[in-house]
Amino acid sequence: MSFSNIDNCSNACDKVCIQAKKVFDACLKQMTQEGVTLVLTDMTPPNPTSPLTFVSGKSLSSVGTVTNLVVDRLPDKQKYGRVQCDVTIPVELAFVDANNAEGTGRGNLTVHEDVVMALPDPSIVPYEVEAVVSTVCPDGFYLGTASDAAGQTFSFSVVACISIILKIVMKVDLIVPTYGYAVIPPCQEFTQEVCEGFFELPLFPGNG
Repeated sequence: MSFSNIDNCSNACDKVCIQAKKVFDACLKQMTQEGVTLVLTDMTPPNPTSPLTFVSGKSLSSVGTVTNLVVDRLPDKQKYGRVQCDVTIPVELAFVDANNAEGTGRGNLTVHEDVVMALPDPSIVPYEVEAVVSTVCPDGFYLGTASDAAGQTFSFSVVACISIILKIVMKVDLIVPTYGYAVIPPCQEFTQEVCEGFFELPLFPGNG
């Protein structure tokens, strides 16, 4: 987006109230876990022929589900707290079945977090704990198939490379200076000119 249409940026005096998600603290945790058992459902195509051969795996979303959250402020540091929670990451595995048919299945990978983070002061509006996640599974192998009332499940043991960003966030109203509304330039249509190189040639050759 181009902002060349904004003039006199140093003379901004107007103020607006915006609603935004303020991040009070964030931390990154990266780990490699081996021997992680993933139980797959939502198989595509359904009912693959066992045994299955692992191909690859990756997270389906960058949003992790935070559960079993417990936050305790530190007695000697009231602006900090011990944050304990489980972060569940949706994962999709790719495989090849016994008939050499490619397929995928979905499962969940859960990681327990126990960290120290800065906390906002007590307020009427509560803060929230969010998780941004990313996972790849570079290696794994098939464990077996089980059946229950819900149908068949397929289990794999995988190596998981996990990145989790925990955030302490709160929706707040902020007063910010403004330069006015942004002017959105028109989109530039993509065109592929097949004669582009030819039309750029000179009409007659040079005298050299």
